[in-house]
Amino acid sequence: MALEKTWRWFGVNDSITLAELRQFGVEGIVTALHHIKGGAVWPVEEIMAVKNEIERHGMRWSVVESLPVSEEIKICSDKRAELIENYKISMRNLAACGIDTICYNFMPVLDWARTDLHYLNENGAESMLYDHETFAAFDIFILERPDAEGDYPSHVVDKARQIFEGMSEEEQNTLAYNIIVVTQGFINGTVGNVSNYKQIFLDYLSRYDHINRDTLRTHLSRFLEDVLPVAEECGINMCIHPDDPPFPLLGLPRIASTAEDFAWIFNEHPSLNNGLTYCSGSLSVREDNDLVEIARTFAERVHFVHLRNIKRVGERSFYESAHLDGVANMYGILKVLLEEQHRRVAVERKDTRMPFRPDHGLKILDDFNRKSNPGYPLVGRMKGFCEISGLELGIESALK
Repeated sequence: MALEKTWRWFGVNDSITLAELRQFGVEGIVTALHHIKGGAVWPVEEIMAVKNEIERHGMRWSVVESLPVSEEIKICSDKRAELIENYKISMRNLAACGIDTICYNFMPVLDWARTDLHYLNENGAESMLYDHETFAAFDIFILERPDAEGDYPSHVVDKARQIFEGMSEEEQNTLAYNIIVVTQGFINGTVGNVSNYKQIFLDYLSRYDHINRDTLRTHLSRFLEDVLPVAEECGINMCIHPDDPPFPLLGLPRIASTAEDFAWIFNEHPSLNNGLTYCSGSLSVREDNDLVEIARTFAERVHFVHLRNIKRVGERSFYESAHLDGVANMYGILKVLLEEQHRRVAVERKDTRMPFRPDHGLKILDDFNRKSNPGYPLVGRMKGFCEISGLELGIESALK
């Protein structure tokens, strides 16, 4: 047995081709219809065009990452009913095309956050850094979000002020642009590449002024109440992605960050079609998250796996490290997941593939000569892909 080896591919505009991916053992592709605006229906013919192209290269469309949950659904606006219906139609269309796993997130406005997209580690490899004090400088002094200062301890505010005062105007604009536009632009970001992107971003944030943690939980529960019957009907596994990073940002609540969060989500909606995208990178940022125990506790609901690693460099700060070199116990995590795969086979569950992908990766070697989305180089991810595959083989041999 082995977890299905998959790779995130960003469609025809991706500098990495399907032909290249097939050469080093990728079995399944993780992708989406990136050209379709968020909230719109995914037509069968568009789904099949991508699926056929993937299969023409000897692979399968393994996971949809993602079928975006629009901000209107997250805040329960008056557009919600129409967008929920579109979502359900898209789910049925995906199922009709033989695609059975949908990764999604319920993070408000910002899907993920980093403050440095070109962080060099001690070996000269490039990854991404999240520095909490720099993010506070962006939030309080560059974005000037109303009342932002109150969301940070005084020592973080003082350090953020020092960072801001030491930045040129160009550096301030680059930081804001990277956080709001660059990191979000290739994954259905809320703000496009426009001149007034800061104001548009602030407008989105203001829509959550009266939405706290409990309210957002209720909105997630309503979403699942609507879509899980369709998932059960069509044989689709829905899997929520953990918050990245797994703590509140920009005054926005986070509701998928800890074991307690996931227990609440699954207790509210016990259907096994309601599952988890197990992301070791996101979960490992919090020191109070026991990654092996989370994998063990929710193993039966793990429908998709993101494997990456981080190193912490201060309070709520971290950089992305090599896949086997960081705070995440990759051996322990993989062992739990492989044991779960064996259990599923034994009880004759249909969803035994348990697709994993190497999430993000260090930019190394020829990656510096290729264009790629932040966090998604070829060689660095391929290194992680091979390292995890080798570790998996060793664990499988021991289990036998």
